[in-house]
Amino acid sequence: MSADLVATAGHFVGRDHLLPVRVYYEDTDFTGLVYHANYLRYFERGRSDFLRVVSSGHTELLEREDPLAFVVVRMEIDYLRGARIDDALVVRTAYDRVKGPRLIISQSIERAGEIVCRAKVDAACIDLQGRPRRPPRQMIDNLRPWLLPDAP
Repeated sequence: MSADLVATAGHFVGRDHLLPVRVYYEDTDFTGLVYHANYLRYFERGRSDFLRVVSSGHTELLEREDPLAFVVVRMEIDYLRGARIDDALVVRTAYDRVKGPRLIISQSIERAGEIVCRAKVDAACIDLQGRPRRPPRQMIDNLRPWLLPDAP
């Protein structure tokens, strides 16, 4: 992995991946607050960059002999405060567990250490026909140091 990619893909503090995100005008609604659906985009960037840094990115999964992808099957979101244009946010992502084809992920978006939005995410690994598949063994092994201590 190139140094440029690692520099733009965030960093780790403990088992949490931190990805800086700036709020741009295009992210906001007519009130000047971040439009609610854009928080999902920020969360997606956090999950993707976490995997890109420690395991395999989406491109590598699709280029396998047996191509795989991830889909979000459940997301629970709490919007706590509004973010505004020019805010410097941090997307905090922790992969908690791997259960069969599912990845259980905790995420938050913070501004100056204060939680703006938080989410619990269940993602599933699937083949290109949409059938659930266990993530590749190498990916699970690469994720293992970042999972909760009691996770299998």
